[in-house]
Amino acid sequence: MKENTIDHSHAAAIFNKDVERVNWHDDTLWFVRSKRDKSAHAIPEWETLRETASNIKNNVLSNMHHYLQEFEAKAKENGIIVHWAADGAEHNKIVHSIIAKHGVTQMVKSKSMLTEECHLNEYLADNGVEVIDSDLGEFIVQLRKEPPSHIVLPAIHLKKEDVSNTFHEHLGTEKGNNNPQYLTEAARKELRDTFLTRKVALTGVNFAVAETGEFVVCTNEGNADMGAHLADVHIACMGFEKLIPERKHLGVFLRLLARSATGQPITTFSSHFKKPREGQEMHIVIVDNGRSTQLGREEFRNSLKCIRCGACMNTCPVYRRSGGHSYHNAVAGPIGSILAPNLDMKKNADLPFASTLCGSCTNVCPVKIDIHDQLYKWRQVLVKEGYTPSSKTMAMKGMSAVLANPSVFKIAGKAGRFVMKNLPFMVNNNLNAWYKQREMPAPPEESFREWYARKAKESKDKK
Repeated sequence: MKENTIDHSHAAAIFNKDVERVNWHDDTLWFVRSKRDKSAHAIPEWETLRETASNIKNNVLSNMHHYLQEFEAKAKENGIIVHWAADGAEHNKIVHSIIAKHGVTQMVKSKSMLTEECHLNEYLADNGVEVIDSDLGEFIVQLRKEPPSHIVLPAIHLKKEDVSNTFHEHLGTEKGNNNPQYLTEAARKELRDTFLTRKVALTGVNFAVAETGEFVVCTNEGNADMGAHLADVHIACMGFEKLIPERKHLGVFLRLLARSATGQPITTFSSHFKKPREGQEMHIVIVDNGRSTQLGREEFRNSLKCIRCGACMNTCPVYRRSGGHSYHNAVAGPIGSILAPNLDMKKNADLPFASTLCGSCTNVCPVKIDIHDQLYKWRQVLVKEGYTPSSKTMAMKGMSAVLANPSVFKIAGKAGRFVMKNLPFMVNNNLNAWYKQREMPAPPEESFREWYARKAKESKDKK
């Protein structure tokens, strides 16, 4: 972990100090989840679409070498310059080299979680390149010098009052004017000049079609289109898992993506980029950054099917009440918790434990990733590799010894009930992590075994 990074439980505790904001954050994300449900239930073939998308992605993962080569060949035929990056550092150097080649010191960028993963903005800033994020949510958090807290809704942790204060400080808007339309217009006015003057634009990639060499960018604001169409140089960055075999498969994924993300039938803009316009230069950077390792992990490779809809975040009770920043990673929530350990087990060892294993994430995933099962499996891997806190390891060994011995379990149960009833201060204190956020339950008068034995005796006596 970086020195300024704290683990999930401690970061969540900080987030939970503002109870009103936590409740609002929880309710807002559940509202988005509810919209997803209504939209999904309106399509009779929803489960068929999920199964089809899952199978298409399984095919891609099993034949990645073939589809990567096919996509590269087709893209080059279309006039796109293709780059390969083994990791985030190489990705950043490639992007910077393209910018430097054109003598540019400013760039406009639409949403790209890959560039967040690679820390591109910070790298370019250190090398004298100014980056303006054009997605409204990304623009807001960039002004606040914060990372996105959600892969689809980057500023979901902020209220309109927070945005108003931020815009007043940085854009000079009217103090105290919290009207969303006014704030949006202010951002639009500020960004308009950015679009018109930046010669280099960077976009992410939602889907890359091996059959045609084209890529698709999905947005609701049109910022990716405006940036790419006005720029002399268009750079698109993608993890290699974005591939799909054929253009016809887009019909499956585009129906799933927006419905799962926000409850929309489809994103407002689904833009296809196949070749550069006359006089334009188009680059695509294909990034590995640990994906090959994940592809080789049989139990975890399915995580690469993710289409970044954020549905698992919207439904996750832990994410909703701990906030995206508590995950100290570019991709938060359940999906981030199974992707991050692959990149760095030690740094991200806490994330697979930030879950109740309720399975709601798996139920809503449009490509049927077994997220909660992978969370459980990552826990096992991390414990075996020795990346869990020694206190937790010792506690689990102690519990294992108690649960393995019926006599010890019986004595421990009686002792626990006695302490909770007669010496409550020994458990009702801040040393008990459970007590920090909850009230301890009233101790039962008898254990289940004692109750069962008593009932069995009473039944026998009646006979």
